[in-house]
Amino acid sequence: MDARRVAELAARNSYGRLVAYLAVRSQDIATVEDALGDAFLKALSSWPQRGVPDNPEAWLLVTARRRLIDMARRSQTHAKALNILNLSGVDSAENLEEISFPDERLKLLFICAHPAINVNIRTPLMLQTVMGLNAAQIGSAFLVAPTTMGQRLVRAKAKIRDAGIPFGLPQTQALPDRLDAVLAAIYAAYTTGWDTVLGGDPSHKGLADEAIWLAQLCGQLLPAEPEARGLLALMLYCAARRGARRSTTGDYVPLSEQDTDLWSQSMIQRAERELHQASIYGRLGRFQLEAAIQSVHAQRASTQHTDWETLAQLYSGLIQLVDTIGARLGHAVAIAQTQGAQTGLDLLDAMDIKTVQKHQPYWALRAHLLAQLDEQPAARQAYAMAIGLTEDPAIRKFLMAKAQSL
Repeated sequence: MDARRVAELAARNSYGRLVAYLAVRSQDIATVEDALGDAFLKALSSWPQRGVPDNPEAWLLVTARRRLIDMARRSQTHAKALNILNLSGVDSAENLEEISFPDERLKLLFICAHPAINVNIRTPLMLQTVMGLNAAQIGSAFLVAPTTMGQRLVRAKAKIRDAGIPFGLPQTQALPDRLDAVLAAIYAAYTTGWDTVLGGDPSHKGLADEAIWLAQLCGQLLPAEPEARGLLALMLYCAARRGARRSTTGDYVPLSEQDTDLWSQSMIQRAERELHQASIYGRLGRFQLEAAIQSVHAQRASTQHTDWETLAQLYSGLIQLVDTIGARLGHAVAIAQTQGAQTGLDLLDAMDIKTVQKHQPYWALRAHLLAQLDEQPAARQAYAMAIGLTEDPAIRKFLMAKAQSL
């Protein structure tokens, strides 16, 4: 593997860990990100000539730390910053293979959920600092222009620095108040590039695995919080179908056509246990309901059919808890299955077109229902919209085939 590819993988796999570890010690997220950016650039120029180090992550950590020290020496917080960084236990680039450091990502997630941070920017902030997504990716997920999202993120990081927000886990009694934002960010990271309605693959498998791991940590930190277990169950159900979402030739396979023998039953069983444990507390929440929806789909492996009536009821309840585009589309699918395509289409027509104009699953579902109603010109137009909004080549190929079949 060439040096550039190794650096890219290190950036993807290590960015969140490195940011969290250094930010907790320097207490300045933006400066840490600048230092890490310089470290990655240095890796791209150095590794091709000198070879890739045995421990790329440690090399980046040491290099970024040195850059932070250089920056601190030119700042008014020179002494304080140096004292913090010198306590990090990473004092030289010798014996890099021996360097290890704790994963502070969960701590940074709860820091970003501090009450002083605007509620609307907490999840985007976590996605950038902990998961390493850029402003364009986050802006696309939240239907916000990249420049606007970038400005909001800069202001949020400055707020953390200037307000002196403590870089540590809050007291136990304060954790539940921040949990919703943390869980929302973890789930947003899991679904980045992944279409819950169409059932597409995560574009970043590693990011999905990291999200599951972080959800497990949340459950361990707050074992009596049912939504943490609900989120973990939800992601496990979805991850269990990973091997069935592509054919042997790489073609996209929708959920309704997936071979259930390819689903991971051990993962589904683990999800069922988590969902059951969550239900014991008697506090129903969004992620528990979404997990219950996936549980119904998982039952097709044993019953050979999908209980659309139950799904319609669950989606109706979900909309009452959290009225999202995804929940409304899922409800429309279930209603179309139980009451006919026209009824499902009526639900789509009732949605605000401004909110779904650039939402690919909306147009894909609309095209599907129009095709069922034999409204071919309108179906072609909807498929064209969906195809234009699709980034995944396999899903684009699938939609193009559907459109051509008309």
